[in-house]
Amino acid sequence: MPRILGVDIPGKKRIEYALRYLHGVGLTRARAIAGEAGIDPAKKTDDLTPDELRSLLGVLQGYRVEGDLRREVSQNIRRLVSIGSYRGLRHRRGLPVRGQRTSTNARTRKGPRRTVGAVRDKAARQAMKK
Repeated sequence: MPRILGVDIPGKKRIEYALRYLHGVGLTRARAIAGEAGIDPAKKTDDLTPDELRSLLGVLQGYRVEGDLRREVSQNIRRLVSIGSYRGLRHRRGLPVRGQRTSTNARTRKGPRRTVGAVRDKAARQAMKK
């Protein structure tokens, strides 16, 4: 299991799919990186030679991935929050940012439903009666 940019890459997978474990690398970019490094995308990650790993790291230096990308995204969000833009307010409140509806759905951003005084659990209802 090789380690690239601080991330363990699965050894039994093809390179084009294993590179997707890096933040900021999708299938298209993974294929482009493998092509630039001169590595067959169908090759398994465990079969990489140290020279191929070095060339892969050299190509990855040209892309903004992992820590740099995460840092940039969080700085962008922090900037939106600090200037008080609408998108920043949505980030601060934990609501959908890109115009989705919130009267229904949006459970991923809003979290689980909060019941106000209603007892939904059967066991809790029995405890209330006693």
